[in-house]
Amino acid sequence: MNFDFSEEQEEIRRQARRFLSENRESRRRVVDGEALYDRGLWQAIVDMGWTATAIAEEHGGIGLGYLELCVLAEEFGSSLLPVPFVSSVLQASEAIKLAEDPERAAEWLPRLAAGEVIATVAFAEEGAGKSWSDLPQVQVVGGRLTGCKVPVADGLVADVAVVSARAPEDGDGFGWFLVRLAQPGVERLAEVAVDRLRKHARLTFDNAEAIRLGQPGAGREMALRLMDVAAVLGAFEQLGGAEAALAIAVEYTLTRQVFGRVVASYQAVKHKLADIYVKNQLARSHAYFGAWALSHQAQELPLAAAGARLAASDAFNFAAEESVELHGGIGFTWESDCQLFYRRARLLAASLGGRQRWSRRLVGELARQVAPVIPS
Repeated sequence: MNFDFSEEQEEIRRQARRFLSENRESRRRVVDGEALYDRGLWQAIVDMGWTATAIAEEHGGIGLGYLELCVLAEEFGSSLLPVPFVSSVLQASEAIKLAEDPERAAEWLPRLAAGEVIATVAFAEEGAGKSWSDLPQVQVVGGRLTGCKVPVADGLVADVAVVSARAPEDGDGFGWFLVRLAQPGVERLAEVAVDRLRKHARLTFDNAEAIRLGQPGAGREMALRLMDVAAVLGAFEQLGGAEAALAIAVEYTLTRQVFGRVVASYQAVKHKLADIYVKNQLARSHAYFGAWALSHQAQELPLAAAGARLAASDAFNFAAEESVELHGGIGFTWESDCQLFYRRARLLAASLGGRQRWSRRLVGELARQVAPVIPS
């Protein structure tokens, strides 16, 4: 079993790393200003073809796959650039593909590939249940959606949202719908979030038009599949952030001197850096297993996704926190990039459900796949 990326995929990584490194100052312009995202940078990303990466050629895409998305997710995670790449490309586009709805795919995927529209997934709700398969509170009756979704990443800039909703006509009552956000009956309000580089919104629907996505009765299964996909791709984003947090900590401790010695020469500091490295490598192993399972649609995907999610969340949280401490007082300042990675780590750790939810998922899959109950 080979988990290495191909030379072509590594070339995508090198290209993305060069481009994103050249545009890192974009994040400061958004943090210090009022813009919701960097429109010019987003257009450049569209021109690079990355919005079309895993969309089929018949829908105007490049026709690559999940492995290429994993590579891009890691590089975007390390750069923290203020663009809706995760929401529109890694989540919403994938949701439309997973729905297996030819009509909706033909309508929306070409526009997403070309960057003509920005999309997001509206899944979270206040007072939501403990499982993704729990029925949503917002409801669709007669093609009209009523309720509230919060928080919704990039909900202030998206043109369309993929929304989970309670649908009485579905066999299990769980459905997915496409909702244009620039229509009467949709209110968008900015939601305060810990991460100022990824804006969030509260979407309130009042009899808004909602178009069904996918087949009736398939919503619950689609929710679980989408979360597995998002967990693996999100793990690579977290891994990229963790590696970047380690890199800036190493750079700082190798240049900062205390009592005539560079900080990195002290044993306690070496141990901290080594601990970050070990956690990052563990997360990488889990993420690569997730990438393999995702690209092969293997039966181990739910197990691999949960493992990747938990390991990557732990690694990014740890790396970001330790990086702040290794920088000393300057690590807590607004001018330092440490706080940007710390905020992103906290956001991502909660964005797809917390540790308890994924731990239950992991334990359940281990029981089912590795240690099934043998009938007496």
